[in-house]
Amino acid sequence: MLSIHNFRLYGKIAFAQHLYNTAHRCYPYHMNTTLAQKIYLAVRLIPRGKVATYSQIAALAGNCNLRRYVGNALHKNPDNILTPCHRVVNAKGFCSGSFAFGGSQIQRQKLEAEGVIFTGNHVDMPRFCITHDDFEAMSLRMKEG
Repeated sequence: MLSIHNFRLYGKIAFAQHLYNTAHRCYPYHMNTTLAQKIYLAVRLIPRGKVATYSQIAALAGNCNLRRYVGNALHKNPDNILTPCHRVVNAKGFCSGSFAFGGSQIQRQKLEAEGVIFTGNHVDMPRFCITHDDFEAMSLRMKEG
């Protein structure tokens, strides 16, 4: 911990570095490339015609509490063809907002093209969300690398 004595000794730069290090230990929402790569791998494993939730992808990447980080990583996805981010929806089955995929209806169109059926404005989750068996198989493939 940086004390007042150390602050006086090392000045503002050391204090700023301490704050940066503390924030990144406690609040891991900076883009960690290793975690982002795990997220992209998990998304690539979602079977065609199925969807997964942000929480499921976060759990596959190692921490089910990083749902927002998953959304952030998918928003910054460098390759939408290799990593089919359109297969990730929220827990209720709703698609992401209009900023993603080039418009609010694009994600829905991509999912419908894969055979996913919507009930109202959301995915029919009981039929099209990955099952526990799917999740376990994806988890094993994640561990294989």
